[in-house]
Order: sequence, then C-alpha cells, then structure tokens
Amino acid sequence: MDFFNTHRVSGDVSTLVVCLTRGDLGVTPPVVGRSAVERLVTTTGVDDPENSRVNCVLEGVRVARELEESATVAVVARSEQVGERDIARQLDELLADRDPDSAVVVVDSTDDERHLPVVESRLPVVAVDRVVVRQARDIESTYYLLKQFLADEQLRQTVLVPVGLALIAVPALLAVLESLTVTLGAIAAVFGLLVLSKGVRVGALLAALSGELSDALYGGRVSVVTYVVASGLTLVGGFLGVLGASSLEAEGAAELLVLVRFVHEATPWFAGATLVASAGRLVDGLLREEASGSYLNLPFVAVAVGLAVRGFTAYFLRISGATGPLRVPTVSVGRWTLEGFSITPGTHLAAFILAGIAVSLVGVRVAAYASNTTGSSSDQRI
Repeated sequence: MDFFNTHRVSGDVSTLVVCLTRGDLGVTPPVVGRSAVERLVTTTGVDDPENSRVNCVLEGVRVARELEESATVAVVARSEQVGERDIARQLDELLADRDPDSAVVVVDSTDDERHLPVVESRLPVVAVDRVVVRQARDIESTYYLLKQFLADEQLRQTVLVPVGLALIAVPALLAVLESLTVTLGAIAAVFGLLVLSKGVRVGALLAALSGELSDALYGGRVSVVTYVVASGLTLVGGFLGVLGASSLEAEGAAELLVLVRFVHEATPWFAGATLVASAGRLVDGLLREEASGSYLNLPFVAVAVGLAVRGFTAYFLRISGATGPLRVPTVSVGRWTLEGFSITPGTHLAAFILAGIAVSLVGVRVAAYASNTTGSSSDQRI
C-alpha cells in the first residue's frame, strides 16, 4: 500500500515508527532498530507464518525505510491481560532512550488500534497505518479456510454442535407440535438460552459453585446444613404461596392480586430461609476468624426486607378487600380492661415500615461495632 502518498513526514524530523502488536514475541519488548526488527520478522515468520503480526512488523520496516534516516522502527507488544500498561511501560522506555518529535503507528487490527491513545498521550501521532492483508478469493482458498475451521476443536463444539442439534430438532418438533411457528420459536428460545449462558458464564459459575460445595462438605462447614434448611424453607414458602394464590384465584380475583397474595404468604418463609443461610455463613466466619461486618448485617437486612414486603402486600390485600380487617382483641388485666379495636391498613403498613427501618439500623450498628472491634484486635496483634 502506498501509505506516504497522503501522509508525508519531512526528513529533518525524528520519527518513531511504532508497530503495535500483541502476544509473545519470543524476546522482551520493545524491539528497537531496523536490524533487530528484521531478525524478529524472520523468527516470527518461521515460527508462525500465518500470524498477522508478521505483516504488521514488515509494514513498519517499509515505512521506516521510506522515511530513511529520520525514522526509528520499534515493535511494542502487549499481553492479553494487562494491555495498555504494557504499551505505556515500553513507550516510556523508548522515549527515555530517544527523543522523537512524532510517531507513525502501524496496526493490523481494530483491537490494536483502540490502544492508540496511549501513544498519543506521549508524543504526536502524525499518521496511522492500518495493514490489510489481501487474501485469495478462489475456491482453493475457501477450501483451505474451511479445513482450518473444521480442525479447530473449540470452534466445532461451539458452532457445529448447536447447528446440528437444531437441524435434528426441527423435524422432531414438527412431528410432535405440528406447527412450524411454535417449532421455530422453541428452537430460537433454546439458542437464546445458550447464548445467554455463554454471555453470563453460567458454566464457570456452576463450576465455582460446585467447588465451593465440595470444599464445604469436606471442610465440615456449618453453612452446608443451613443451606439445606434454607432450601427447604424456600420450598415451603413457595408451596404455601401457591396455595394462598390458588384459593384467591378460585374466587375470581385479578391476576395482580393473586401475585400479591403469593408474595404475602411466601415472604416470611423466604426471609427465614435467608436468615438461616446467613446465620450459617456467620458461624463459619466466626470459626475461621474471618467474620466481617457484612456477615453480621445480612440477617438484619433479611428481616427488614421481609417486614417491608409483608407490610406492603398486607396493605394491598386489605384495601382490595381480599382479607378482612385486623382487630386487636379485648385484653383484661385485673381491674384494667383494654377494649378491642381495628387497625387501619395505613397504620398497619406504617408499623411494618418503621419496624423494618429499626431492624436495619440495628444491623448497621451491630456490623459497625463488630468491624471496629475486629480492627482494634488486629491492631493489637500487630
């Protein structure tokens, strides 16, 4: 490509030609000087002729040759983990040894080009040379690329296996459902779940959860038992919620009101499950002397949220007439008698909200006190 037909750099200006690339070069970057860079091209090309890095570095040598004596070519490589910090460190080394007036940046991908601001923050960039490799477009080249694709085990499992399963599922689902629309919708939903699971890394999360569960079982942690109990309480809450909602649905209530009844019946059990699970984690933390303020605060948060949700759902059920008024019975103690009375929905809601706020404030106070105590003990040990 005739790059300098439109971007000319005068010969009396010192220019640094920076080849931005990625991966392991086999030597410690930066690689500076035409002879060193040419040796790097030979080594890299022999090791992996298909690597686009070879074209990027060769283009940098060509640009430096066009600029003649005013240019110094250098290869700056970044790792996949730290990226910009690698580039910044290598550029600082180059600028400490040389004092260029400007830079020409050579890249071979948009991924490398996004690191261009790191160079621009250190010296003026007069031009950016993007290397585009011309590929053959005949049948032989297509066959070669397809052969490479089929030889890649990871690509085959990621692309070919789902496509094959979809092709098998289409006739099977058509025979069962007898509807092309429903069949395509079901396959699209499965593909959507697959893509979503890859996006949120469900496999990695399940592997981490399995490892934690294995460590807990073999480590004798109390949280294993509490998690089982919490799961049982959650199932009980869901079952009772469904019973309450179904009884209300049988009376012809609105769907939103049925959902409110489910939440109202299940909330105490869900809050209890959270309380039990957090208590197990707290005990494990205390036994390992790793208990933090968040472990102490979680049970209070569970109770506070449960009170708030229970109060709001009770309020909605009462104002809709799904439940009767809440009455306090008559209480007699000796000569003193307290007559029974009804609690209004607003008063009931306010009481639950205030109780939730009070519990949460107590939790914050307890967690802060525990954190200060733990910090003081650590200082004394030091």
